[in-house]
Amino acid sequence: MAENESRVTEINIGQEMRTSFLDYAMSVIVSRALPDVRDGLKPVHRRILFAMSELGMTPDKPYRKSARIVGDVIGKYHPHGDSAVYETMVRMAQDFSYRNMLVDGHGNFGSVDGDAAAAMRYTEAKMSKISLEMVRDINKDTIDYQDNYDGNEHEPIVLPARFPNLLVNGAAGIAVGMATNIPPHQLGEVIDGVLALSKDPDMTVADLMEHIPGPDFPTAATIVGRSGIRKAYQTGRGSITVRANAYIEENNSGKQSIIVDQLPYQVNKARLIEKIADLVREKKIEGITDLRDESDRTGMRIVIEVRKDSNANVLLNNLYKQTALQTSFGINMLALVDGRPQVLNLKQCLSHYIEHQKIVIQRRTAFELRKAEARAHILEGLRVALDHLDAVIDLIRGSETTDIARNGLIEQFSLSHDQAQAILEMRLQRLTGLERDKIEQEYSDLVDRIKELKAILASEERVLEIIRDELTDLKEKFNDERRTVITAGENQIEDEDLIPRQNVVITISHQGYLKRMPIDTYRSQRRGGRGVQGMGTNDDDFVEHLFTTSSHQTILFFTNKGKVYRLKAYEIPELQRTAKGIPVINLLQVEKDEYISTVIPIEEFSDDDYLFFLTKQGIAKRTKLSAFSNIRKGGLFAINIREDDELYGVRLTHGDESLIIGTKHGIAIHFKEEDVRFMGRTATGVKAISLTSDDEVIGMDIADADKDVLIVTDKGFGKRTPISEFKTQNRGGKGIKACNLTERNGTLVSMRCISDDRDIMIMTIHGVLIRMQAQDISRLGRYAQGVTLIRLAEGEEVSTVAPVDKPEEEVVVGEESEQHNEQPPEDDLEPLDTSEEDKDSDPENEE
Repeated sequence: MAENESRVTEINIGQEMRTSFLDYAMSVIVSRALPDVRDGLKPVHRRILFAMSELGMTPDKPYRKSARIVGDVIGKYHPHGDSAVYETMVRMAQDFSYRNMLVDGHGNFGSVDGDAAAAMRYTEAKMSKISLEMVRDINKDTIDYQDNYDGNEHEPIVLPARFPNLLVNGAAGIAVGMATNIPPHQLGEVIDGVLALSKDPDMTVADLMEHIPGPDFPTAATIVGRSGIRKAYQTGRGSITVRANAYIEENNSGKQSIIVDQLPYQVNKARLIEKIADLVREKKIEGITDLRDESDRTGMRIVIEVRKDSNANVLLNNLYKQTALQTSFGINMLALVDGRPQVLNLKQCLSHYIEHQKIVIQRRTAFELRKAEARAHILEGLRVALDHLDAVIDLIRGSETTDIARNGLIEQFSLSHDQAQAILEMRLQRLTGLERDKIEQEYSDLVDRIKELKAILASEERVLEIIRDELTDLKEKFNDERRTVITAGENQIEDEDLIPRQNVVITISHQGYLKRMPIDTYRSQRRGGRGVQGMGTNDDDFVEHLFTTSSHQTILFFTNKGKVYRLKAYEIPELQRTAKGIPVINLLQVEKDEYISTVIPIEEFSDDDYLFFLTKQGIAKRTKLSAFSNIRKGGLFAINIREDDELYGVRLTHGDESLIIGTKHGIAIHFKEEDVRFMGRTATGVKAISLTSDDEVIGMDIADADKDVLIVTDKGFGKRTPISEFKTQNRGGKGIKACNLTERNGTLVSMRCISDDRDIMIMTIHGVLIRMQAQDISRLGRYAQGVTLIRLAEGEEVSTVAPVDKPEEEVVVGEESEQHNEQPPEDDLEPLDTSEEDKDSDPENEE
């Protein structure tokens, strides 16, 4: 009895609970829920990739049953349920869950509607191409291994991870008392950040954000505001607002529909549609007549039909507020660093990855050095044998056993055991002259290789160079375009000091798609070239406005209804040259049937400057610029427009300018700005030119004496005419002829004043853009038809003409016309016609 009593140990139950819970918590934190900062993987993800690699399920091999993979993982490495492993593998194969999928799935792997994947006995999988980079060089002693759960197998503690997977694919997990939620990013941007930090370790988070502007979700959508991103990158924690991509579509009957083609990350499409339907049923949202899902294998398309008497923009804003069309993504960059959970900022994430890659490269180099030295050692023995070939043969021939021969070689020629064994195993063909030369060449190459490997191990900078080279190669192989657009937040003050100052090109399409591009996206070409694709457009869309400005200037947007809105240039998303852009309604609260008619970049709102307004029917007015310094979020009325008229354009003037106005039928009028008195914001204006019933204004500019009048027609013809040929008249007159229009050259689409030191950008209705020097355009008289500026394909027309500053350094970006140096034929030149009397200059045609 006393012996049994000695086995009883008294414990404090409170202390036992505390100890046991901490053990459990650390097990969950380290072994299940949190990713490692080095490879960005949790244990289950790492085990799946390692098991597939060991099974030889590489991208060049056939698909294998998912059940086979899951069985191997739980049998060897992961002592948990098969459903947990399979669900993890399914997510690794979903293009809407992973930015760069690590598993290539074949079969039903679920959908964005929340549909579950088929059972693992039905689906198949193998490694994706990029997942090979996660295990590359794993057999070269680059990482450490540990025993599996039963001690019968070995598994890697971390993968080599030849790209920054933690940020590229992100991570999410709930541990005990802590959680991680790292968003995915664009591969090329993250690699650029790693390259920059490896060259300058003193970079700040703000510096890194020039390379990594923010998350990039696989489902695209739009991030509203940069402050949340900045806070998350600087502190490791922050919240960002993600908004669906939606635009308003109008059918032939004038009925509008809201089209949603991108959803925020991890939003269930089926539940979203169900939520919208519930809100309509409960009358919390009114104005929706139909709701349907037209998504197919080509892409997502949710159609929300709007009642005719409802404002589609207001309805869309209500949907953003009340549904998952707009969500918040809480960023919590928590990962394991040396086995301990730690909240990391952007720089720390990249720094830990660089340190991991240093170790990988150093261990790989040391492994290759050992292999090279071992092989060189053998070759040294073979060289000794070849130099004493007769003696070696006699020794081997005279030995009774292999051991006697091996020991004889070792004693007589001072060889090692391995060298002597290699000589005994050497085939007779190696004794030929050619084979002997190969041995000498191989030995010489190995000596150079050993020297190179030792130099790498002795220099950290050489290691970093290898990391940079390999990351650059990987970027070239796997990089794609950014999907998620980042815009400025509503009512949000951005830190302009963090926005780089640069010259940019801003375009707005006819259907209201807006984007920003660097000015050096395009280089000058000679006139008559074919241009480069400047914007991706639909068949029924074309670029309507194109202008250049600084990224820090204020942009005033004037609409056809006479309203004005404002944005900073950097608040407009920067996109690729061929990108379509984002809808204007995502940035400006334009109303139904309202579109942008002109845009003006403003440096400062001065009392000495004016805005000169002109409508399509020739009505003009002047208003002080300072009257527009405070523009509400919903816009401001800038001019009172008559019902049968629209605002054509606005020009910034200094009060003492002269202006020239052009019409579609080739008529121009030149008058002093002072002829139009300045008025208040809500005034209608006075007549600037008398038009015929079927004519309308197509151009207006400030007429400087040292500039020419540039005229461009819809069929790609153009010319420069000296401003002196357009005499000054009184406002309100009928004007004079500016161009001889025929069926060959079409009708006027633009009249601008231009100097020789400017470039010209011409855009067609299908988005083809050509940039040329103004001085290359012929200077001709008022009655000339012009010369060919751009060669148009059948059905193509010129839509937009904009003067731009010449770049300091001309750089070609993207595809370039093969014929950009092509000279136009001589018959493109039209002689100046002076035979016809200038009847339009008769005083009776003036007011």
